[in-house]
Amino acid sequence: MKARVIFVVLLLMVPLALFATGGPEAEKTVVLYSAHTQEIIDGMAPMFERATGITPEVVKLGSSDVVARVRAEKDNPQCDVIWSIGGEQLEAESDLLAPYTPKDWDKIPDVFKVGTNWLPYTGIVMVFIVNTDMVPENLTPQSWKDLADSRLKGEISSARADKSGSSYMQLATVLNVYGEDQGWEIYEDILANFVLSGSSSAVPRFVNDGEQAVGITLEDNAFRFVQGGGPVKIVYPSDGTTAAPDGMALVKGAPHLEAAKQFIDWALSKEAQEFLVQEMGRRPVRVDAAISPGLPPLDEITTKPYDFGWSASNKSNFVEKWTQLVQKLGM
Repeated sequence: MKARVIFVVLLLMVPLALFATGGPEAEKTVVLYSAHTQEIIDGMAPMFERATGITPEVVKLGSSDVVARVRAEKDNPQCDVIWSIGGEQLEAESDLLAPYTPKDWDKIPDVFKVGTNWLPYTGIVMVFIVNTDMVPENLTPQSWKDLADSRLKGEISSARADKSGSSYMQLATVLNVYGEDQGWEIYEDILANFVLSGSSSAVPRFVNDGEQAVGITLEDNAFRFVQGGGPVKIVYPSDGTTAAPDGMALVKGAPHLEAAKQFIDWALSKEAQEFLVQEMGRRPVRVDAAISPGLPPLDEITTKPYDFGWSASNKSNFVEKWTQLVQKLGM
């Protein structure tokens, strides 16, 4: 009798143990939807797997497509972590996200703790990348207004603000710097000089390769081409730019919850943040990680406070007006 009782108890304990750990395969994988460039994904995904033994399955999408897919899957989530998209997009979709306090939260400055249910990932700065073979020093655009110069017609590369989170932030930056009324007038004149791209990561490459003379892009995207020895330089707009965190977030109902938390903790670790600085030209959000020696300190850049709540709440209206301007200009 005793043997039978012990046998039954052991049988009961096995499924309970499997359930408690999520099953033998459940936490060996984490699914990430990311708007990162392929170079960053290829660099970081193997690092995470080596550090944790968890295999990252990365789905690379445009920022808007990341959000659209997570929303479409909200009743049956397939994604665990949204990895690196614009903060205003995450703010606007915070109902899809689950709050999480990462392990090293005390190492993140308060200035970056601005999201509702989303977390800062890296510090991003909006810049111009300029081909120095195509644009002489005395004609180099120094401000947003300078981008409206008629000599730059068809010479400015930009991603589409209705597809790219970073391009939408560039639009919002102009409106933030100049106010909405004057900002839209200035932005329309700038837009008339654009060659629109479906990919934000392609913008600095077009400028580096001489297809366009100027691009509007993220600092880290431009910096990689500067480090690569291309005929390009970075210009920080003299009339003000955005320096803010891009974000990542735990998806509500994430199928691999513990692995997702491990990924977030790792992405904010000193190791990962320093890799982003050293290899990718990103700015860290940790107080104990240094910026690249090739980049100026933030206090040497003219920046304007960026309100993610304002940006997120106005996104549909701003993108609709952007679309109308594109149609008006026949682009």
